[in-house]
Amino acid sequence: MREILHVQGGQCGNQIGSKFWEVICDEHGIDPTGKYNGLGNSDIQLERINVYYNEASGGRYVPRAVLMDLEPGTMDSIRSGPYGKIFRPDNFVFGQSGAGNNWAKGHYTEGAELIDSVLDVVRKEAENCDCLQGFQVCHSLGGGTGSGMGTLLISKIREEYPDRMMLTFSVFPSPKVSDTVVEPYNATLSVHQLVENADECMVLDNEALYDICFRTLKLSTPSCKRKAFLHWYTGEGMDEMEFTEAESNMNDLVAEYQQYQDATADEEEEFDEEAEDDQYAEH
Repeated sequence: MREILHVQGGQCGNQIGSKFWEVICDEHGIDPTGKYNGLGNSDIQLERINVYYNEASGGRYVPRAVLMDLEPGTMDSIRSGPYGKIFRPDNFVFGQSGAGNNWAKGHYTEGAELIDSVLDVVRKEAENCDCLQGFQVCHSLGGGTGSGMGTLLISKIREEYPDRMMLTFSVFPSPKVSDTVVEPYNATLSVHQLVENADECMVLDNEALYDICFRTLKLSTPSCKRKAFLHWYTGEGMDEMEFTEAESNMNDLVAEYQQYQDATADEEEEFDEEAEDDQYAEH
């Protein structure tokens, strides 16, 4: 059997990765406890299940996944999520400081201190495979962990497993849904690393995702934009409702100014029409 080892890094990578596992579990008929529920009653569901899962004792299937981040917030949310108990607890590797949207922190300082722990988990998973086909990495290029530490891990894996495939699912930043001004720098530094060490890159464009939300789903403010760094604030004791209230107040303020702008425009049009009438009367 040809196995794939999945790695997800940073907040964005872990959120996308979590959704990926929900979909894969549903396709294979695996419930949140790791048991095959057999609702599909199809042999096809179990035929290729070893590509992404290890079979554990008691008939449980455990995702062949490594989850990493430089702060605990995202890991806590995954653990408390619907499929949080399906992952191996030892495969959660995280720090406490965060990367602060700084590629260099993820690649050279904070991430470099944690990378050996991540590689230990990667090696352990790789050793349990009969025929490891390759690695797939979920991450974003705009932040600090997914871009900096993500590319560091990719380069280390390339050194240890030079003949295995390396596939990345990389979310590229966009000015429309930008959180920080340094996103273009982080992305530029990451792309250089990906060109050197990745065999395939599946590019996910944040702007395209935003347009889907805006045009198709009619969501003018996608939640991923508002909540990208929510746990940074709630971790300091701030209530999530404060964000909702702040957004409501801002929308009211914008609407109020829009009324003044519209009223001013109407007055200018009336003034122009009166001036034209006066000129016409004089002629």
